Amino acid sequence: MWTARWQSPITPKESTQRYSSGDAVKIRFVALLLVTLLAACASDADLPKGVSAKDAARINLQLGADYARKNEFDVAIEKLKRAIKQDPDLAQAYSTLAYVYGAKGMKEAAEKNYRKAIALDDNDGNLRNNFGVFLCANGKESEALRYFVQAVASKNYTTPEVAWTNAGVCVRRKPDLEAAERYFREALQVKPQFRDALGQMATLTYEKKDYLRCRAFLQRYLATGQATPEVLWIASLNERQLGDISTAQDYESRLKREFPESEQAANLKPNKQ
Repeated sequence: MWTARWQSPITPKESTQRYSSGDAVKIRFVALLLVTLLAACASDADLPKGVSAKDAARINLQLGADYARKNEFDVAIEKLKRAIKQDPDLAQAYSTLAYVYGAKGMKEAAEKNYRKAIALDDNDGNLRNNFGVFLCANGKESEALRYFVQAVASKNYTTPEVAWTNAGVCVRRKPDLEAAERYFREALQVKPQFRDALGQMATLTYEKKDYLRCRAFLQRYLATGQATPEVLWIASLNERQLGDISTAQDYESRLKREFPESEQAANLKPNKQ
């Protein structure tokens, strides 16, 4: 229903510097010009005058990330490898390359590049969260938890609720429902209306047959934004367990009205009482 959340390793840091509209146009033009010139270079020895290898590496990193977003993974790998050749200490190039290898199912190469990125950057919370997601997906739950905790401890990490929720998702697979609940509660302590954690708590309490608490978490989830077919389905089942058939039917009506093509709507029995 909910899966672990991966975070982009190449999200640019917001600049505090301000430019006039004319300056901004010039900057964009220069950046595009550099990309064009770099694409024409056969080797690093052919870099345009005034462009350092590290500058070129950052541009190739961005190009690689852009290709990765479009699922053009082979071209992305080429650009990212070039970025690493130009700047072997560029942690983001390794972490983005790790993501691409993971998307291609090349697990060993992905793990190798994640570990290299972490060795180069000892304070990147997003990177540690992403590596935790990767490890958990590949059966290394205990090690994954260490990286989720490290992500939360990173001073530059601004979304600890994401790492806490991912930790809960990870241990829930064991399954360890008590540990999962502790992690989800950590996430909600940081951000009480975090939908991922509220959804996880709703399904977890339903699984534990704690229907009153499940109702409370579902209500909190629905108060934060749009419903999903999964949430409306669980809400209906939960209300039936509590004996509130009228409210259950209200959820089922919403499910058919808002998500008529969903699997959950198809599972509803006609005139269910």
